Amino acid sequence: MKTVKGFYVLFMLHLWFFDSGRTGKILVWPMDFSHWINLKIILDELHLGGHEITVLIPSTSSLLDHTQIPFNVEILESPISKESFMEEFTANLYTLSFELPKVSWWERQVRLTKMLKEFLATTRSICDSVVTNKELLTRLQAAKFDICIADPLSFCGELVAELLNIPFIYSFRFSYGNVIERLCAGLPMPSSYVPGAVSGLTDSMTFIQRLENWLSYTINDLMYSYFVFPEWDEYYSKVLGKPTTLCEIMGKADMWLFRSYWDFEFPQPYLPNTEFVGGLHCKPAKPLPKELEEFVQSSGKDGVVVFTLGSMIKNLSEEKSNMIASALAQIPQKVLWRYTGKKPETLGANTRLYKWIPQNDLLGHPKTRAFITHCGTNGIYEAIYHGVPMVGIPLFGDQHDNVARMKAKGAAVDVDLERMTSENLLNALKAVINNPFYKENAMKLSRIHHDQPVKPLDRAVFWVEFVMRHKGAKHLRPAFYDLTWFQHHSLDVIGFLLACVATVTFLVTKCCLFFCWKFSKTEKKKKRE
Repeated sequence: MKTVKGFYVLFMLHLWFFDSGRTGKILVWPMDFSHWINLKIILDELHLGGHEITVLIPSTSSLLDHTQIPFNVEILESPISKESFMEEFTANLYTLSFELPKVSWWERQVRLTKMLKEFLATTRSICDSVVTNKELLTRLQAAKFDICIADPLSFCGELVAELLNIPFIYSFRFSYGNVIERLCAGLPMPSSYVPGAVSGLTDSMTFIQRLENWLSYTINDLMYSYFVFPEWDEYYSKVLGKPTTLCEIMGKADMWLFRSYWDFEFPQPYLPNTEFVGGLHCKPAKPLPKELEEFVQSSGKDGVVVFTLGSMIKNLSEEKSNMIASALAQIPQKVLWRYTGKKPETLGANTRLYKWIPQNDLLGHPKTRAFITHCGTNGIYEAIYHGVPMVGIPLFGDQHDNVARMKAKGAAVDVDLERMTSENLLNALKAVINNPFYKENAMKLSRIHHDQPVKPLDRAVFWVEFVMRHKGAKHLRPAFYDLTWFQHHSLDVIGFLLACVATVTFLVTKCCLFFCWKFSKTEKKKKRE
């Protein structure tokens, strides 16, 4: 009997391991730069698990510079050359960082919408290279993929999944104005306490800020609804041969993986088919190269400051770089500055310039006292992971939001690149280095991040494999996706109730008037008698 029971247990364990170890085929519609960095972490883990991965890469993408991509690759030809695309991208980056902050709020919205439409025009041309390429579609269909992983900021991944009739999931950080999250993903995001992306607001808003947030939501919804979505609705309807909308197809996503978490994000409502996996790229620090380690150790008890403005900002104007170098020269800490521009004349003996630095390993070094950052999500999360307080110099995109969150949680001080002086930067550095308040809060966030039942990367991989195993996750999709916009907002119910109130009010008024008339008539008759 014991032998039978033992065999049964072994048999069940075998089935369980066999089932959990099943591999599949994954199709990927990626976005470039930091989006790819995060997605590749997930793909690498899936690849280690034995899954076969195919990435659709536009010919304009910088992903092609990474010759070590260990996945199958399909090149999507674009009518725009890579050089032209990068030139346009660099120009837009400069506009976002240095021009838009100077213009009015309304002009900023108009110019951002124009830039978005230009980006989406390029995306559409790349989409055409797939949906109109019968030979490629035939090969993709023959490959029998189990799932597609896409980024909703680069439209078309969901359309390819629809054409191939496979489930798909999204991996992304945010959309401008949270339009996609609210209108397509169906996330409940009350403007009273959920700040819109790129607003720089927190969840504790004054009346004026709540008004600003509500207006931002409304205007962004209108801009997308009238200037972005219609042409894509028409495009998707034409490709699929039936009336549909972009949001309707996006709403079919089985899972939304948001690169955020409650150590960093403000609490907000979310749905069963959403998962927050912020910091999935974080890992323990590795030993530094010998030269770097010697420089760090030479700092003694004062420690070091790590400074980088990310991979997109290559250099600054001479005036700005000299102003920054002057401030750095006045602190007792040694400084490791990732900078490829001309060497500043005011560079202090305590500061060294590097074309590249092992950012995660430096942030995890016990001698690191502060992190000067442009507030990209990846760098912010590495600082949270290692408990390092920050001086934020936000430039564009979500960076103003990111530093607003870190300030609200007491782990950062921010300075404005356009207006800051050496004194501003020096005071900010002294605050985060010398005031224990910032270090304590950074460590608190670090403890929260590490205190999770399942690591973010493991959760992301689990949900990808979950959708593959069950051929979708429709049981997690709320009924929101099956309702019209007026049903979703209960406008039909409100209309019915208002009609009922109006009817009752009308009848009561009529009855009162009738009785008043009757009473008046009776009184007149009595007087005559």
